[in-house]
This record gives sequence, structure tokens and C-alpha cells, in this order.
Amino acid sequence: MDQKDLQQFQEIVQLILTEEKDHPVAKPVSVEELSDTVNLTLQDDPISDEAFYNEFQTLVKKTPKTASSSFFNQLVGGRRSRALLGDLIASVLNNSMYTYKVAGPMVGVEREIVNKLAQMLGYSDHASGTIASGGSMSNFMAMVLGRDAKSNSIQEGVMHKMILYTSEASHYSVAKNASLMGIGRNQVRFIPTNNAGEMEMELLEAAILSDVESGNVPFFVNVTSGTTVLGAFDSIAEASKICKKHQLWLHVDGAYCGSVIFSKKYKHFLKGVELSDSFSLSAHKMLGTPLSCSVFVTQHKEQLYESFCSDASYLFQSEKDDFNPGKSSFQCGRRNDALKLWTLWKSVGTKGLEKLIDHQFELAEVARNYIRSNKDYTLFSFNDSVSICFNYKNIPAKMLSKELYLHSQLMVSHGSFGDHHFIRLVTINSDNSEKEIIDFFKTIEQFVAENTLILHT
Repeated sequence: MDQKDLQQFQEIVQLILTEEKDHPVAKPVSVEELSDTVNLTLQDDPISDEAFYNEFQTLVKKTPKTASSSFFNQLVGGRRSRALLGDLIASVLNNSMYTYKVAGPMVGVEREIVNKLAQMLGYSDHASGTIASGGSMSNFMAMVLGRDAKSNSIQEGVMHKMILYTSEASHYSVAKNASLMGIGRNQVRFIPTNNAGEMEMELLEAAILSDVESGNVPFFVNVTSGTTVLGAFDSIAEASKICKKHQLWLHVDGAYCGSVIFSKKYKHFLKGVELSDSFSLSAHKMLGTPLSCSVFVTQHKEQLYESFCSDASYLFQSEKDDFNPGKSSFQCGRRNDALKLWTLWKSVGTKGLEKLIDHQFELAEVARNYIRSNKDYTLFSFNDSVSICFNYKNIPAKMLSKELYLHSQLMVSHGSFGDHHFIRLVTINSDNSEKEIIDFFKTIEQFVAENTLILHT
């Protein structure tokens, strides 16, 4: 690596850290202002080093700061230093994770993560898995496995109207994946939820029976462990009974909150997970690794290879299949995203990861207690969730969220459930303390007090 670039890298990282402290929310750059604010033009001739570094730093300064104490917008946050170290080294090493020949011990890193998680889930010794790019990819892999386990679609294609089931509060990737894998969006049954956002299991079974009676082929049920808006957990144990009765693949989408498996106090939300066919979690969410890092595990190692393995003599030239990850993943060339989770896990231990999870729930309770103690707030979410949904003084949530962002006060999202629209605060940044949560509410209150005219026009 060029020594001058390495020096500039260190300076830019220091710039990011300073900016996060001094300006936690970057001043937004609108689409209309983008070309005038940041020089993104790619020209024919090279530019000077000075111009390059200056323009690069400007780009960095104008980019939203997802690790700052004022970022509550998406399901990522904070910065685990040891995980970042692993991520940086993965980029420098630049190994592709398809064969042992080119990845070497890094294959062992990935296998250790998958095997350890499988043990924690209560899966059998026949379990296997891979590192995926995110929850969408993990859900896609699970859906393909379920489809192939039910039919001869690997060779013949989809020959019947195959049906899959998920809650109406589940991740949008389920419907998108259905179209990509040849099932079709119209074959996705969105099962209603109860008032807590959990899938209604009686309605799930009724939908399955209706499809069977219509001559369709049910094959897959997706339960969510941490829905995107409310952070609700579907009942895995109840879903398992239904799936076993009708011979359906059961996948647990734990992208958001599946990491509760690391917590003795909160892993009960995953009761019955050992009965599922596959499971996934995104370490770049509750565990705080850099994007992206999702772990996909299945009980059915044989099905994983049958669905995703294709011979390629130019690529797979040595070692057993278990040590050639390209034979059990959707991707061929892929980055070593396992290393950042391994460096984090290795350095703090399973007990250290447990502390991260427990702390996020503690911060959530701080937020709920603050809301409950203030008559100007209305709470819409439930206990034991790291998603806190609320309104302040009946100000439209979308408007408040937008104005806080435009005025560089906070980055926080808004959402809806049923007829309710609200601000959604997520306490997923383990670097935050009780102070940052209280400051979040104080910032809203002060902003509203100073901008009454804007918020009521």
C-alpha cells in the first residue's frame, strides 16, 4: 500500500472521528445541491494528489455519520473497534472466500463462526452455513433451500404454483426474493399480525389449508425475530408445529434481533429455534460489526450443497467441499466478511457479545421510562424491544423526522403500524449511554420549542 495513501487514510479517519464529535449530524446535501457541493466528476486526466485528497475529504465530511451518538435512523450504529480492525485487514488481504486454496485459514474463520452459532442454536452436528451479504441474501438462500427440498425445481424449474408464508410485518425482501427465484410475488401469503406485531398462527394454518384445498403447493414459512418497525418476535415453536404437520421449511429471519441468542436474559425470544430448518442474523446490526456481515445457518447441510453447488474444475481444485465455501453459497467471488465478526468475538468472547445485547435493551428501557414519565409523549411499542415507537405533542412523525434531519439535529426514522404513525428510535448503538438517550429526547423538545412555526405549517 502506498505510504502516502496510508498516511492520508489515518488523517481521514481522524477527520471522521472529529466530525462525529463536533457535528454528529452532517448538514444534509440535497440531490439538487449534490453536484455543486461535491466534485464527483470522473475526468480523462489525472488530478494532483492535493486536489484528490481535498475532494475526497469533502466527500467524507458530507456523508451521513452512522456511528455518531445522534444517529438513530437505521438498524446499524456505533463502531466496534476490533470488528473494524478485522474489516480493514480483510480489505488489505483481499482474499476471495470461494476456495481454501485462495482463502486458506480464513475458511476456518468462517467455519468456526457458523459451527459455533449452530451449537448455540441447538442445531445438530449436520448443520452448515455461510456468511451472506445481508438479511435479504440470507432470506433468499433459505427460500431456495425450502423450494428445492419440496420439489425437483433444481433441474426442471418451478412446475407448480408454490406458496410461501410470512407475516405482513416481515422484511420486504421476502416478496422481492419470491420474484427472483421464480415463485412469483402473487404466491406470497402475508399473514396478519396481532396488536404486538406478531404473526397470527391460527391464520397461518388456515391459509395453508386453503392453499392445499386449491391444489397449490405450500413449501415455506418465514418467521421474523425482530420485525423492522416494532421489533416483534413471531412464535417459532408454534410455527414449527404447523410446519412439521404440513411438511414445510421453517426459516427464522433474525436479521434484526436474532443476536439475542447471545444473551441469557433475552434468548427466550427465540424459544423453539432448534426446531427450525434455517436461521440467520445480521452481525452489522445488534453486534455492531461494519456492514455487511450476516450469518446463515441450516440444519440441512446436504440440501445446502444440492441447491448451491455447481462443479467448476477451473475453480475447485483441492481440499474437501467443506473447505471450499463457493460450493455452499450463492456467491462465487465474495469478500471475507467473516473476519470482522471473528476479531470482535475472539477479543471480547461470547460474554462480551452478551453485554452488547443486554446494554441495548437497557437503553431501550431508559427510553420507554422517559416517554412514560412525560405527558407530551405517546408510546406505541411494547416492552422488551429495542425499537421504541412514539409521538411527541401529536406532531406528525414524518414532518418531525424530516425537520430534525434538515436542521442537522438528529437522524431518526419514522414508521407505521396499523393506523398509527410514529417516530421510531432504535437503541442499537452499544456505544451510547443513558445520557445519549436522554439527550435525544431533550434535543427533540428543544427543537420543537424553537421551531413551532415550522412544525405547524
